[in-house]
Amino acid sequence: MGFTRRRFLTTAAGSAGLALSRALSASEEANLPGTFERLGRVAPAAGRDIQASPLSVGFEVLDRRCFDPARAYALVADLGVKWARCQTGWCRCETVKGTYDFAWLDAVVDALLAGGVTPWFNLGYGNRLYTPDAPDDFAVGWAPVFSEEALAGWLRFTEHLARHFKDRVRHWEIWNEPNISHFWQPEKPNAEDYTRLVARTAPVIREHIADSYLIGAALAGVRIDYLNACFEQGLGGFVDAISYHPYRAIPEEGYDRDMTALRESIATYAPGRKLWQGENGCPSVGGPESTGALSQLEWDETRQAKWLLRRILLDLRYGVELTSYYHTVDLVGYRGKTNYKGLLRGKDYTPKPSYFAYQCLCALLDATARPTELRLELIGQEKVQLQEAHFTRKGEAVYAYWFPADLQKPWQPRTLSMMLGTREDALLDDPVLVDPLSQEIFRLPSAKHSDGTVIVENVPLRDYPLLITGARAVPVA
Repeated sequence: MGFTRRRFLTTAAGSAGLALSRALSASEEANLPGTFERLGRVAPAAGRDIQASPLSVGFEVLDRRCFDPARAYALVADLGVKWARCQTGWCRCETVKGTYDFAWLDAVVDALLAGGVTPWFNLGYGNRLYTPDAPDDFAVGWAPVFSEEALAGWLRFTEHLARHFKDRVRHWEIWNEPNISHFWQPEKPNAEDYTRLVARTAPVIREHIADSYLIGAALAGVRIDYLNACFEQGLGGFVDAISYHPYRAIPEEGYDRDMTALRESIATYAPGRKLWQGENGCPSVGGPESTGALSQLEWDETRQAKWLLRRILLDLRYGVELTSYYHTVDLVGYRGKTNYKGLLRGKDYTPKPSYFAYQCLCALLDATARPTELRLELIGQEKVQLQEAHFTRKGEAVYAYWFPADLQKPWQPRTLSMMLGTREDALLDDPVLVDPLSQEIFRLPSAKHSDGTVIVENVPLRDYPLLITGARAVPVA
């Protein structure tokens, strides 16, 4: 049985479960189109029941023990993602030179695979056995390229890791965010040094995993100058994909420009390489008790869920090969505080609204949903700035639309009337509205014209994505 909102609300015990129930009910009521017929909720699909999907979740920071992975396995399996990013934790695997303990990582990999989720490795970080100047036990960000001993130790570790996991893990990302100082120590970030690390590491992996798929760059932000410099050093010859981490409070802000720049860079230097959005998340708590990207702003669990929906829909619109949400669980003790980006609360591992919102997208937008150019026109009103993402799924058109409001500021919901264009492979039969925040499904009154267009009137506009599609494309709980 999948982990659904209904199942959680009926089984959760104590005040935390009751508080979540009240919060969700209030959120749902605030967003219900009162004149539309309610058809039910989107039925979730577990990862093991989805054949393929570009959707991933973060399962990182395993080296620093900021969460208990065993408490999250069942929830990840029921989420509906097909991928999970896992950090390998050199410092945790090799605590005595030349002796490797992979048992803890075996448990993670095997549990994810059993749940229908494919682990992909982020290969890092440093190890104080070889970089004794690192100030913390985990040597976070300390690159093993500045001494022959450290590089030799890193390559031995990589070889043992690749041999050990060759039949279970095919996708490997080399390092994390080497373009910022926090993750590239003790020298300043340098494209030449990072590319040298990749150039020495990649052949070791490929020697033991013939069909390996290697991901490089792992950019903090979208630093095209740094990426181009890496390409000029030969990075494209060692990797199959480029990853980036576009943290920003308004997901849409500058994203068109950044995606154009990324694709132009790849087309110029490394044609055929894919794009992976490898790490991006939003906290549910901001302020002094919170840490990590975007933690200085005001957030709550509803804003986090809205942000997630916008982030993921943007990436699917652009057809990135994989998009990953960071993180599965709040990271307690991360830099002495809590990183509240988790889909699950760090105190009791109960799901936040963001978990259910992501679960809804996973059920609706797996690999059978293809980005598609479709027509959406507003009728009889002043122009409204919309963000859109269109897909074809099971022969039905899927229209996602939202207002790109700053989630730090108040915004007033409104209604719209639309003309929706269809085509032979993207029909709109029996239109329904899906609210992924509440997972509710509503039947839309509509008028179909002879040219294939469909008119829907007085549909809600929110500061997070709503979806219009045909009823047969939506699994109903």
